[in-house]
Amino acid sequence: MGGAVSPASHDPLLPEGRSPRTAPTTGAGAGTPAPVRRTRANPWPYVLVAPAVVAIGLVLGYPVVRNVVMSFQDYGLRELIRGGASFVGLDNYAELLTDGTFWGVVVRTLAFTAIDVVLIMVLSTLVALMINALGRVLRFGVMAGLVVVWATPIIAATTIWQWLFQSERGVVNATLVALGLDRFDGYSWLAHGPAAFAMLVLLIVWQSVPFAALTLYAGLTTVPHELFEAARIDGASGFRLFRSVTFPILRPLFGLITSLEVIWVFKAFAQIWAVTQGGPDDATTTLPVYAYQVAQSLHRYGLSGAISVVTVVMLTLLLLVYFRQTLRQEGDR
Repeated sequence: MGGAVSPASHDPLLPEGRSPRTAPTTGAGAGTPAPVRRTRANPWPYVLVAPAVVAIGLVLGYPVVRNVVMSFQDYGLRELIRGGASFVGLDNYAELLTDGTFWGVVVRTLAFTAIDVVLIMVLSTLVALMINALGRVLRFGVMAGLVVVWATPIIAATTIWQWLFQSERGVVNATLVALGLDRFDGYSWLAHGPAAFAMLVLLIVWQSVPFAALTLYAGLTTVPHELFEAARIDGASGFRLFRSVTFPILRPLFGLITSLEVIWVFKAFAQIWAVTQGGPDDATTTLPVYAYQVAQSLHRYGLSGAISVVTVVMLTLLLLVYFRQTLRQEGDR
């Protein structure tokens, strides 16, 4: 019939009244698709990011490179003023790695970091679980208190901590004496190595718990409540819920916070220097404090640079070992 429509001219997927479009064809290339035109990359994103990259390179990259170069030089006070430092190769590293004092500082730094990080993670987890179980009003109050502690400048918080542990009018000594521990009457925390070490451990933990606790609480809010309800129906206890439900889901978050806290504690300097300056009898001297002492007291900036490089290498190796273990556990799941 003259008015019949051929099947090829009608596509049921097209709206009524529209005909399918065909690719334009020319001459000998009839029936072949038109070549795809490549669009030129837009340079503006790179132009906008370039100032930030250059600034970061100058602020962070230059000091790191300068410190590494200095660690291979005989760089003292004279060279600092006049310049012209001579290269001594690996002499600074050889002196450092054969020094018993350095290895004592390394052991003390590792112990300080391990104790702090374990206490921070345990207390932060307990605080985050407590916040998650509180009502709205109490939850807001606890979170506000954590934010205040977290936002307090390091030196201001350290000064408050020194007031708390004063030998004569300190709140800590007065509280301990009131509890019947009379030997803490007039006790000087900064005159005894173990006491000063414990005081700094508590200070770092107090300053670090708010960030970790609030971050863990934010992670807890993402865990589906249905999982907890199903586990409770099966008779799971609170510890069982945490071990079998909460921790497996938040394992990456726990790993991230642990890594950040290791970095934070390992490189802690301001608190230790403001309170004890590494004393008494080097009981609180960690690697950052030791590097500063060598630079400022002995004016051996090349040796201090070597200490800083070794510190960064040690911290990197610790984190790499931890990340490798974490990735292996994730792969076994």
